[in-house]
Formats: sequence, structure tokens, C-alpha cells
Amino acid sequence: MTMEMLYSKIHRATVTDANLNYVGSITIDEQLLEASKMRFGQKVEVLNINNGERFSTYIIVGERGKGDICLNGAAARKVHKGDKVIIVAYATYEESELAAYQPTVVLVDDDNRISEVLTSI
Repeated sequence: MTMEMLYSKIHRATVTDANLNYVGSITIDEQLLEASKMRFGQKVEVLNINNGERFSTYIIVGERGKGDICLNGAAARKVHKGDKVIIVAYATYEESELAAYQPTVVLVDDDNRISEVLTSI
């Protein structure tokens, strides 16, 4: 049996831009991607704390150290600059892998700088 579990999340990131005229996706600072173990092109869910919106998109890499969290394309209509979001990635695990299961949780400050990286929920 396999189970879909939380793989990683970036918790309470601040939206820095919303670009309606871009093709689509979410731009995430490369440092945040490395800390969260997320990857270019990976499907993620975005949970908007300010308005309750939940939607899926894919990741593109943002400039390292700039703190970018930018929603592009149609997703730009679901956020406003300054909104707080949780970016969540899931993975499928075999039951035998769950004994060692440790999701990565990246906590950030208001400027999207990493304040802590946890390996538990």
C-alpha cells in the first residue's frame, strides 16, 4: 500500500508579486527551494491564509536570496501582494518508508528569510 503524505512546506511566506501576464506557475526563491527540498517544475498546492483560496500550480526558480514568492498567470487572481501563503508539496510513500518519514517544514519571516527548518509537523 502507498500513502500520499506531506513532503515539504514553506509556511507563512509573503507574496511579493502577482504577475497576471506571465504564462503560469509560482516563482520561489532558490534558497527556499533548497531548504524545502522542492524542485523546479514540481506540483505544489498554494494555500492563501488571507482569503482561504487553495490552488495547484508548478514551481519555477526565483533569484537566490531575493525572497521572491510570485504567483504568475491565472493564479495571480487568487492572491494579492502581501498575502500570507503556505506552499505545500506531497509525495507518495510506501508503508515501509513511513517509519523514517520526516517532512521538511520551512518557517520564514515577513521578508521570506528562513527562520527555522523543521523535520516534523
